[in-house]
Amino acid sequence: MTWLLAMLALSGSLHAAAPEASTGVDSGWILDRLARPAPMRTAFVELRESRLLKAPLRLVGEYRRPQDEVLVREVRSPYRETTTIEAGQATIQRAGKSPRSFALDRAPELAGMQASFGALLSGDRETLLRYYEVSSKGTRQDWELTLVPKQALAGKVERIDLHGRGAELRCMETLAAGETEPQRTLLAGAASDAAELEDLADLQALCRGDDNP
Repeated sequence: MTWLLAMLALSGSLHAAAPEASTGVDSGWILDRLARPAPMRTAFVELRESRLLKAPLRLVGEYRRPQDEVLVREVRSPYRETTTIEAGQATIQRAGKSPRSFALDRAPELAGMQASFGALLSGDRETLLRYYEVSSKGTRQDWELTLVPKQALAGKVERIDLHGRGAELRCMETLAAGETEPQRTLLAGAASDAAELEDLADLQALCRGDDNP
């Protein structure tokens, strides 16, 4: 389910703004800069770790938000798959196979995630705070926004950490309930930087901004 959580969170293209002073940052400042109208798009590199895998599965593709109510996740490697969320329904399509669809309202936690991240992208802070405890740390040039779910989401996701620089959201770590390692999704400039990296430790450092000079 974590890929869908990432999709709902990351369907806008978040580009860097001009550098700002290295002052302390609060969650309100970050949220103001994460709000994005459609249409938007961004590249992603998603790392899926599992005890069953010798190395993390690395997915490469693009998130698109052609309209405010439409989210598209296109995986291009190591396989091709397109997922579209529209009108409360998710549709998954692979080449040579019939599309599969399911309604988001069958899972309250996903409906809550959709509403809350819709609020994130539209700048609706009141709705976001209805679903999460929100905190932040760092500076405007290197920040971290932490979302701790309330109510229905709490049994599925323990926390979501967003890492960014200025107005650029570069990485998201989603820690599912019962897991010890988060699923990491690198975005925008970080996704481009990840193309040259193979070592897991280097990718983790890139996600968290430890590569920032």
